[in-house]
Amino acid sequence: MWTGSDPGYNGWMIGEFKSFLTRSNALALAIGVIIGAATTKIVSAVADDVIMPIVGLVLPAGNWREAKWVLKTATDASGKVTENAILYGHLIGAMLDFIIIAFVVFAIVKAVMRPEGDVPMRSCPECLEMIPIAARRCRACAVVV
Repeated sequence: MWTGSDPGYNGWMIGEFKSFLTRSNALALAIGVIIGAATTKIVSAVADDVIMPIVGLVLPAGNWREAKWVLKTATDASGKVTENAILYGHLIGAMLDFIIIAFVVFAIVKAVMRPEGDVPMRSCPECLEMIPIAARRCRACAVVV
């Protein structure tokens, strides 16, 4: 039974955790999440501060995101008015935000990721998977080619 004072157990746990981080790519995933969060801030800033003011010149004045088509209006006993409405302004705004953010992400990826030269390929004689000509083993079926 472990009492918490066994130094061998703590060393084993640290070693196992270090092994988990290096073998399961958990550290790479954590770094990717952190970079993704930072990229989200950049993309949102470009969309909100650069692109949306330009789009605002084209769109009608007022708060168009609150545009709605009221289906039914009801008043309860306390005098509170409730509406059953289709919020098409919100839907159009969300779709516009998505298109702008997708375009900004595309532009960032296009700028950062430069395409590599075309690698000459051939098919594996065993499984017909496309592999580079310089490959000595197929990545799909592991046959030596």
